[in-house]
Amino acid sequence: MDKLPLSSIRNIGIMAHIDAGKTTVSERILYYSGKTYKLGEVHDGTATMDWMEQEQERGITITSAATTTEWLGHRITLIDTPGHVDFTAEVERSLRVLDGAVALFCAVGGVQPQSEQVWRQSEKYNVPKIAFVNKMDRTGADFFEVVQEIQGTLGANAVPVVIPIGAEENFRGLVDLITMKALIYDESDRGRTFHEEPIPANLTQTARHWRAHLVEKCAEQCDTLLEKFLEHGDLEQDEILGIIRKATIARRVIPVFCGSAFKNKGIQRLLDGVVHFLPSPQDIPPIIGWKGDTEARRCHSEDEPFSALAFKIAADKHMGKFVYARVYSGRIATGATVLNSTQNVEQRVGRILRMHANRQEALEEARCGDIVALVGLQRTKTGDTLCCAENPITLESIEFPSPVMSISIRPASRSDDEKMSAALHSLADEDPTFVVGFDDETKETVISGMGELHLEILVDRMKREHGVIAEIGRPEVAYRETGTVETEGEYKHVKQSGGRGQYAHVCMRLEPLGPGAGFEFVNEVRGGRIPAQFIPAVEKGVIRAMERGPYAGYPVVDMRVTVFDGTFHEVDSNEHAFREAAWQCFRQLFLQSKPEILEPIMSVEVTTPDDYMGAVSGSICQRRGRIEAMDESGDQKVIRGLVPLSEMFGYAGTVRTISQGRASFTMQFEHYEAVPYSLAEEIIRKRREANKIR
Repeated sequence: MDKLPLSSIRNIGIMAHIDAGKTTVSERILYYSGKTYKLGEVHDGTATMDWMEQEQERGITITSAATTTEWLGHRITLIDTPGHVDFTAEVERSLRVLDGAVALFCAVGGVQPQSEQVWRQSEKYNVPKIAFVNKMDRTGADFFEVVQEIQGTLGANAVPVVIPIGAEENFRGLVDLITMKALIYDESDRGRTFHEEPIPANLTQTARHWRAHLVEKCAEQCDTLLEKFLEHGDLEQDEILGIIRKATIARRVIPVFCGSAFKNKGIQRLLDGVVHFLPSPQDIPPIIGWKGDTEARRCHSEDEPFSALAFKIAADKHMGKFVYARVYSGRIATGATVLNSTQNVEQRVGRILRMHANRQEALEEARCGDIVALVGLQRTKTGDTLCCAENPITLESIEFPSPVMSISIRPASRSDDEKMSAALHSLADEDPTFVVGFDDETKETVISGMGELHLEILVDRMKREHGVIAEIGRPEVAYRETGTVETEGEYKHVKQSGGRGQYAHVCMRLEPLGPGAGFEFVNEVRGGRIPAQFIPAVEKGVIRAMERGPYAGYPVVDMRVTVFDGTFHEVDSNEHAFREAAWQCFRQLFLQSKPEILEPIMSVEVTTPDDYMGAVSGSICQRRGRIEAMDESGDQKVIRGLVPLSEMFGYAGTVRTISQGRASFTMQFEHYEAVPYSLAEEIIRKRREANKIR
């Protein structure tokens, strides 16, 4: 299978809300395609794709595991991504390099918050998708309701290509709307075999209705087929397959499948859908990058110069550092030297591996369309471009969300200081949303991540993989600060201490920007009042001042800083003087801009039996939360609200207590919002007191 044409390669991911069954679907795909010979289960810790100890213990996916399998003469590289919001970076980097995705939905839960989040992430990268409605055997399963939710909530043109035969405990199989046959799965061999039979009489009318809907949607995509449809009222099977494929790749249609992975039904048809409808590398547009300041494109072809994107770093105790890379063009052989154009360094590829979860298969070369692990690229980081030195290109990197929570950390034994530092930086190398820093005021190491679970897993990994036991402080929210009114002023930095002195004079204007706008630096100096070579030093001074805001000591965000005038001295002016002047000027002006503290607001969804709805609603309101909606999902109530992250510590225990263990919740970062003034004063007071004590 190594010399397959590009048209026979599929690079796909499975994405969904937590607990929709992603890993179980992945395990069934490996089983039915012959990659594994026994069924791995999440609930008993035998899932191939969840190979980490923490994943097996908790029954959740933490890292995106890659594997390769075959179906209908096609090679499928599959990435099983996490559903928990704390590990959103794994989803982000996977979608960046995949050609297509399977969007998984629970037949009971439908479109849930994290479903929306990963859907938005996939749309950002223009990833074509097919949908699979899983857990059709569960009480409350409703295939057609989920299809409606995909259309309504996600705004997608969801088109069923199968419909279920029965539901809940009566779920038996599928009606394939393309062949108009019923597929019944044999439970004696765990669904490995199935047979076709006529559509049950009680489903004939429903099947005809949805077949007509499918054909109509196909006809809408092509004028020639529309004419044929209007004339004959139907289309041929090959015509349907061909037009759905085109429309799926163009992201105009989402074909919808269904089944029950746990009960071994519907997975083979899903694999057919991956092969028939999702794109090969040659079906997607050329990858865009830059050659200096000029835009450059690389077509997905082995004849183009080599280019690849490093999208994930992983450490292996035996082989060192793995760099997961997607090859977009050309080919690379073991032992070859590649240019890391992001960092402008050349490195030698020691080994090329095709991954199967945490097992490997050595390759002589990697070609266009491959997703492989490279060994030997010690200086390569997530998002770096690898290419040939003769024809360099820099591809667009991967954007990751900023951490929202921090904790202080120190080794239980002082002798482990260096060991802990090495472990933390190794983990930070793997995970771009995990940041290691040092607080100069408190003299503590501080680690930041996407939530309590994220940091808990990383501390646990440090213990298991690196042998470092650490003591951690109370989690702290990643507050920000910003100005609210425009201010303008100047600062003159003059220092004379014998010999050459220091002189810099800057005039600045600070303007607040909208939430999430970030930082903008504008140079309006005219007539050489500040020489051009000192302007970068002014910007560096501003950035330094923004790293620890003068109001409460948190990073400053969402500000435009304009330097519009100043003066300099022929002898005494230098970069250091202008950095210092800009730093002082910003700090003074920011305190005049009526600053406020911003806090991360989380979108919270609690699923609870009706009996505990009042208690759950009250618990959200007590935490300064705003309830946005109350819905029903089967026999459960779903409460959605916005709650400050600072109020959500320990909420898992609270929810269990007030619902006798029957309610569950999920949360994800939504936006930053101003803290009420009374609370802002308290936050500043506590921060100053803590710094004094330390």
